[in-house]
Amino acid sequence: MNMSIFHNTPLMLAVFAIFFAQLIKIPIYGIVEKKFQPSFFLSTGGMPSSHSAAVSALTTAIGFEAGMDSPLFAVSAVFAIIVMFDATGIRFQAGQHALIINELRRDFQHLIREAKDWPEKDSQEKVKELKTLLGHKKSEMVFGAITGILISIIYYNFF
Repeated sequence: MNMSIFHNTPLMLAVFAIFFAQLIKIPIYGIVEKKFQPSFFLSTGGMPSSHSAAVSALTTAIGFEAGMDSPLFAVSAVFAIIVMFDATGIRFQAGQHALIINELRRDFQHLIREAKDWPEKDSQEKVKELKTLLGHKKSEMVFGAITGILISIIYYNFF
């Protein structure tokens, strides 16, 4: 087996940066939240970004070894910019979607709990509850808006 891969300094620095960034998340979370959470080592997100740490370490090492005027540095720099843009843009938005999905799940669980008692309630209680269900929560409004937008997009693009 060829062990020269372990002599590739840019690669080793990038891998180290990933492990270091993941490891340092544990004490940072502990200081901020006052909780010890070793599972943060394997989690995504959080401070600092292991994605950014890896590509920055890689690009910097390539700059030192090949020169900042080399095509290899250019490829690595563009790669780093794309990774960091995705880490802060797309991954952030995915996190925001996860928050809304979790809220929808809680709302649904609440609805199921309330529905269990429905048959035992008298007519007056049912009418009162139905009137309170006429309004919408923000999450319901957002989900409805997304549904409507998707329906129109599908219709105008496929029919």
